[in-house]
Amino acid sequence: MAGIVACVFLSFVTLINAQAQTAFLEYIQGRMGVLEDRIAQWHDQSSRYSSELREFKNQVLKLLENIEKERDGLRNEMENTNIRVDRLEREVDYIETQNPAPSCVEVDEKLTELHIEKKKKNEKYAKLIDCSDTISQVNAMKILKRFGTTAGLWTKDPIGNSEKIYVFDGAGNDTLYIFNRMKEFTLSSSTRKASKIKLPFPWIGTGHVVYGGNLFYIRQGDEFQLIKFNLVNKTVVDSAVLPIEEQVPVYGLSKFNYIDIVADEEGLWAIYATKENEKNICLAKLDPNSLGIEQMWDTPCPIENAESAFVVCGSLYVVYNTKLPSRSRIQCVFDVSGTISSENVPIVYFPKRYGAHSSMKYNPKEKQIYAWDDGYQILYKLSMKPKEDLY
Repeated sequence: MAGIVACVFLSFVTLINAQAQTAFLEYIQGRMGVLEDRIAQWHDQSSRYSSELREFKNQVLKLLENIEKERDGLRNEMENTNIRVDRLEREVDYIETQNPAPSCVEVDEKLTELHIEKKKKNEKYAKLIDCSDTISQVNAMKILKRFGTTAGLWTKDPIGNSEKIYVFDGAGNDTLYIFNRMKEFTLSSSTRKASKIKLPFPWIGTGHVVYGGNLFYIRQGDEFQLIKFNLVNKTVVDSAVLPIEEQVPVYGLSKFNYIDIVADEEGLWAIYATKENEKNICLAKLDPNSLGIEQMWDTPCPIENAESAFVVCGSLYVVYNTKLPSRSRIQCVFDVSGTISSENVPIVYFPKRYGAHSSMKYNPKEKQIYAWDDGYQILYKLSMKPKEDLY
């Protein structure tokens, strides 16, 4: 009896296991079918995405190819434009040389009435030396190097045989750099050597010249004071307050410059402007020994758009430009002896350079201008001719 029961129980268990296996297999097959459907769906989506990506890639490549062609076309157009602009500038320069534009001459009707009673003003100047040359053109330009900030000054002493280069780097600086010769100045910053002189008062960016072993520069306080500093003894030799009232910036494009000290064959000069005659530039002859003013003139040269100025053979040459720097030009000349006037002098253009001249110092021995242009030191070689040739 027991054997029958065991046999029946075993058969029952076997039947249940068979049914469970069948159900499990059906479940697994169902899940596999779902996974296969999803895999097929993913495959379809992946194929669609791949196709769209290929199409997008082809579109991007085509766009890049078109952009490259357009860039090449624009480059060619710019090159052609530059060639045409250069040709146009040469033609304009030629036309200006053949037919110079009228000089900037502005006469103030009240000029004589306001100043006729003032002693030593607007009188003809008796020159100390025989100097009868005027500038005919800027013959050459040499860029020495880039040294320092936008505003600065560099120059030589026009008296004596010294080859030393004197450099101010940036307004507010109280250090004067001295290089023994031009070769040392042009060396790289790591190899060049310069002696330094600490000045008693900082340079304010207005007025500076080395003359006869002395540095003449302007100190600004309640009044503008001219300092005479001996470069050998390194002491202040003399100082004087210039008898000039209510100064205004002398150059319309250089608002920091109120009084410019320059030198030529005749000696020292001060270029300035006042509210009394705020439209035009004024000129004064200085005595380098006493620092007194020997004579004063109101010039017809406008302040507006003036960039810098210098004196050659007793003639003031004012350099003009535009607010967006272009080509500097000498457009107004005032001769203290009355020999020449702006009407007789053609406009002289300077070569292209970097920005705007912050200073221009004439060296009468070398017939060169030491210019500071946006941190670059530039030498301009001048070509001279007799003033009689203008008539």
